[in-house]
Amino acid sequence: MSMVSHIDSLKQKHSELEMRLQDALKHPSSSDDEIAELKRQKLVLKDRIESIRD
Repeated sequence: MSMVSHIDSLKQKHSELEMRLQDALKHPSSSDDEIAELKRQKLVLKDRIESIRD
């Protein structure tokens, strides 16, 4: 997998997590732990993308 395609893959996963997070925030049945975990996963992906770019 090339560097660009790897970054694109990580960006896609980040976008998917963002959609899941927005969906969870709209539903009152979502737990704070679930929302926190989605945010944590997004941050991990963002950090991985940035470390690859550097």
